[in-house]
Amino acid sequence: MGDKAVLILVTAGARDDAERLGEALVVERLAACCSVVPTISSFYYWDDHLQRAHEALLLVKTVESRAAEVQEYVRAHHSSELPEILQLPIEGGSSPYLNWLERQVTQPRP
Repeated sequence: MGDKAVLILVTAGARDDAERLGEALVVERLAACCSVVPTISSFYYWDDHLQRAHEALLLVKTVESRAAEVQEYVRAHHSSELPEILQLPIEGGSSPYLNWLERQVTQPRP
């Protein structure tokens, strides 16, 4: 495997938003697979007020060379002013899966 796998975490306001982003990232071949955790509870300060929100979590599986494009796509199509986008390296895992992941994001769109 030549390109290192990464996991990008994105919170979205609702499950539909996360699914829309995830499907588009796969269709655009920016991600091999996206998974949605439908409901998470988030707590944070915004404009000096404590916020409590129910959000969806989008897990984006891609490779390092496509990560900047994934983040750019999410920023351009996300409904939030300041979307949460976190990138984590994948340090191990199933070699056949990681090879499949890399092949998916290096193929041209059908």
